Amino acid sequence: MLGWRRLLLTLSISMLLGLLNTVPSTSPTSIVVGRALLVGLFAMLVFGLFEQWPARLPNWMARWALQLLGVVVAIPLGALLAYWLTTGGHPQFAANPARLTGFGILTFTGVLVAPWIALGAMVRQREAFARSQALAFDFERSELERQALDARMRLLQAQVQPHFLFNTLANVQALVDAGSPQAAKVLASLIAYLRAAVPRLHEPVTTLGQELQLVRAYLELMHLRMPDRLQFTWNVDAAALDLRCPPMTLLTLVENAVRHGIDPSEEGGRIEIQVQLKDCRCQVRVSDTGIGLQQTGNGPGTGLSTLRERLQLTFGGDAQLRLSSLEPHGVCAELEFPAQPSPK
Repeated sequence: MLGWRRLLLTLSISMLLGLLNTVPSTSPTSIVVGRALLVGLFAMLVFGLFEQWPARLPNWMARWALQLLGVVVAIPLGALLAYWLTTGGHPQFAANPARLTGFGILTFTGVLVAPWIALGAMVRQREAFARSQALAFDFERSELERQALDARMRLLQAQVQPHFLFNTLANVQALVDAGSPQAAKVLASLIAYLRAAVPRLHEPVTTLGQELQLVRAYLELMHLRMPDRLQFTWNVDAAALDLRCPPMTLLTLVENAVRHGIDPSEEGGRIEIQVQLKDCRCQVRVSDTGIGLQQTGNGPGTGLSTLRERLQLTFGGDAQLRLSSLEPHGVCAELEFPAQPSPK
């Protein structure tokens, strides 16, 4: 109601009208200008009052119409109040025709100008309200989109969890069925690994360093199952260990190489893991000398499909996952995403 911009506009226009009214008036300039200021302030207060009161209006009445009507009625009332204050409570219009003429001029100019100013103020209010509503809607939409992405990420991670567990347990079952003396040792290693790995499935992001710990445990576990058919090496840039990535990212690539490449091959094979930083990008390369893409016949599988979606959700499309064949046989999975440090 008493915003400084509104108050400044009211005083400026009232002073301008007061100065214009001094031309036909015989009263002192200060008195004429003072009366115009009083009328302007009174109209402004009435405009602000009907802006907030009553809180609820009948359906047949619009608030803007009430404000305009209030301003039109406030002008003659404000002029009467101004003359009453400046004449000591005795306007005596009947005995002073010049004063009555001044009252009429002040009322006429006020009624002529004030509604247009009120309309302009209401238009600005509508524009400001529309902008604030648009900002509120944008914020709400972005918040809903964020919640949807979080829910989608949790769903994808929930899909990875049984996929990985079932694959690993199937490997252990095959070892037990074969009567291998390594079964108890492998099962103990699996339990220790799952105790460390499963809680991280529910985390929104992890680091490459944590991923490498899981990968090492997984490869050691798989090496116990097939010691003569699985070898692995890695070359990791130390500066990449604190970079963030979705949980199970590197592990999904390695597990896919073991399951679809090394395990089906009679000769087994070798897995090489390379992680390096280049031009503010993290480049991950997991290659194997297994049976290769063309011989699997079942595509990338659930693990790689959900990994692509999780990368999309985490990095907003600024990540790439490529699969290619190696000669004479094998598969290379190359992953590239922004080098973003994990929040502490």
